[in-house]
Amino acid sequence: MASTSDDAGQPAAPTYPLRFRSAEARGTRIGRPLRLLGRARGVGEALLDRIGRAFFEQDDAGAALAAAMRLPAGTPGRVTHTQLREALAGGAADPCPQPGGAEFGPLQDSDVEIGPLPRDRSINRPISRQRTDVGRAPQQRTELSARTPDPLRRLLDEVTAVPGWVDWDLVEEGAAVQRRLGQNSSDVLLQLSLVGGYRFGGPTDLLAATGALTGGALRRLHETQEWAIGLSEPGALRPYAPAWRATVHVRVMHALVNATFADPERRDRRDGWDTARWGLPVNQADQAATLGLFDGTLILGCRTLGVRIPPSDSRALMHLWRWVGHLLGVHPDFLVDDEWQRHRLNYHVLLAQAGISEAGPRLARAVVAAQAERTYRGPSWWQPFRAGFERERLLSMLTAFLGVRSMRELGLPLRPPWAHAYLLPLNTWRYRVLGRTRRGRERLDRWGRRRSAAILASYQPDHP
Repeated sequence: MASTSDDAGQPAAPTYPLRFRSAEARGTRIGRPLRLLGRARGVGEALLDRIGRAFFEQDDAGAALAAAMRLPAGTPGRVTHTQLREALAGGAADPCPQPGGAEFGPLQDSDVEIGPLPRDRSINRPISRQRTDVGRAPQQRTELSARTPDPLRRLLDEVTAVPGWVDWDLVEEGAAVQRRLGQNSSDVLLQLSLVGGYRFGGPTDLLAATGALTGGALRRLHETQEWAIGLSEPGALRPYAPAWRATVHVRVMHALVNATFADPERRDRRDGWDTARWGLPVNQADQAATLGLFDGTLILGCRTLGVRIPPSDSRALMHLWRWVGHLLGVHPDFLVDDEWQRHRLNYHVLLAQAGISEAGPRLARAVVAAQAERTYRGPSWWQPFRAGFERERLLSMLTAFLGVRSMRELGLPLRPPWAHAYLLPLNTWRYRVLGRTRRGRERLDRWGRRRSAAILASYQPDHP
């Protein structure tokens, strides 16, 4: 952990956390497929330094808003959840949502409200079925801003001001590409992105500390799937549209989690966050890593399943996630349009990571166990057989995606790669033959919608 001294001779804040490059040889091994398929060759020390420093960087606008939301009731400048919901709805008052979140669960032994759900629960429909309201009257926003506290106004300014690099046609095409990926997208995001991310300490320890997945795994997975599917709807990421609101909600939730665990009063507790070891609870380096799991990893993972993703589709998908990353508060240094630039960044992120922690296997086993809790189409007597099939399918794909050593590290049983064996020819027909024509792409779009809806419905918890 590098550190410096200030002008008074006092030790300054460390440059890097202890986790930084603490398992570089392991990261190099895990990154071998990325070097081959992602053309990520060579190590840039300047890029590694940028990632290392980002472990102590946060989303400043989100942090300011979180601080204002955590003020005691009645304190001047406090921002309430009602004000946040009204602001994201463009000024319309919404009923209070129920607590929850896409990634983090409720804090254990805490009365702090972490934040709203990653979608607008005031509208009792999935994101994909919520009305897309692309525009709001300028005078309505002016009236709202006049009574909006400064921290909330600052965040709104960031998420409503569209940068010059945003190409809405490209964003919409990226959404269409993700829709056409259908179940392939859901498979890669669950297996290679989510469970694959459990191989590294830091974010997994934060997830475990908040109680996510280990309690109510099915609901957490449902909410994450719903958010990801909602991003692919036409117009859903325009300011004040449903997926735009959901994404900004996630950003505020991250900021609230970061503020709660980074609180000095909490650090001395047994469950306090070790900033010197891990960096900030929610930091820019981990945010960049998460974004890379949603764009670059998604593309490579789908290609290994036989999906044809030409450069035009890759660029559109990357552009979609660049805009999502901007809404989430990811630093511009880590927002890229080019797929190969993302793969290089992802490879360096791997080198910067720590080894696996005890939280990883617990979270991975919770995901596998959740397959038995899903509700599948068909009669009740068929449910156990389908649940067993989905569990075996998941383990088969995880073995192929993560490798034998990672599966053993996560405490998961190994399975032959039979799922890849049937998906490769199926996707070759769909995306390399059928998908080359306009009519074929339209069929893939309809198929993708049906499969996404079925997967989302299967993760729907029994309770309201």
